[in-house]
Amino acid sequence: MISQALRIDFTADHGPRRGIVKLRRRWQTEPMKCDRSPYHGHRFPAEIISHAIWHYYRFCLSFRDVEDLLAKRGIIVSYETIRQWCLKFGPEYARRLKRRQGRLGDTWFLDEVFLTINGKRQYLWRAVDQDGDVIDILVQSRRNRRAAERFFLKLLKGQGKVPFHLVTDELKSYGAAIRTIMPSVNHDTDPYANNRAEVSHQPTRQRERQMRRFESPRRSQPFLSVHGVGLNLFRLGRHRLKSAHHRNLRERSFATWNAVTAG
Repeated sequence: MISQALRIDFTADHGPRRGIVKLRRRWQTEPMKCDRSPYHGHRFPAEIISHAIWHYYRFCLSFRDVEDLLAKRGIIVSYETIRQWCLKFGPEYARRLKRRQGRLGDTWFLDEVFLTINGKRQYLWRAVDQDGDVIDILVQSRRNRRAAERFFLKLLKGQGKVPFHLVTDELKSYGAAIRTIMPSVNHDTDPYANNRAEVSHQPTRQRERQMRRFESPRRSQPFLSVHGVGLNLFRLGRHRLKSAHHRNLRERSFATWNAVTAG
């Protein structure tokens, strides 16, 4: 950043133009602040770091499992380092992926399940669209009206629009929050209409068993956010596609991941 300092010097000139006012411009130049790569200072390149993070969030693996997979390829790194990589880069990957995926469907399916974290009951609020893509996730200690309103505001902030149709179970908190936040939205509470959101909890339950439950609400929120966005990117519905189409979509998903995780 360059700042200009203008100084007027009224000292007389000893040449033929004696007595003129000399106008001097003095430029004070500050050093430019260049944006460093987020991987600056790390011993391993971005490709290895992003590959390790992809293994952890894409598959039901522990940090020690990822350590063994990397060791098989000749990359010696401790599981604690992999954990630090996931904590540092995982939320940023999720933010970039959300910006790329843009707005999702206009029919939202909402559901909440309980999680036991440090012996206390927490509730995982999840919203998916009509295609099964995860819109957003929020971990809260309650499931009352205020908790539902907080989740709705988070959804509206992330999507930037009001849904056309909203499907939930018969929890009274949803109805009270909808009357306050989105009174014009069509609300459906028919039995079995919310199965799409309930099924979307299965990958989370699998990871919960693998991790022997989550450590804390503060740690579980960023993990589940990255996990949900990763599911959107690599959930291709293989049984509905031809092999060629599936390969093309998978290559596109890998290209998106590489673009997001590039240094």
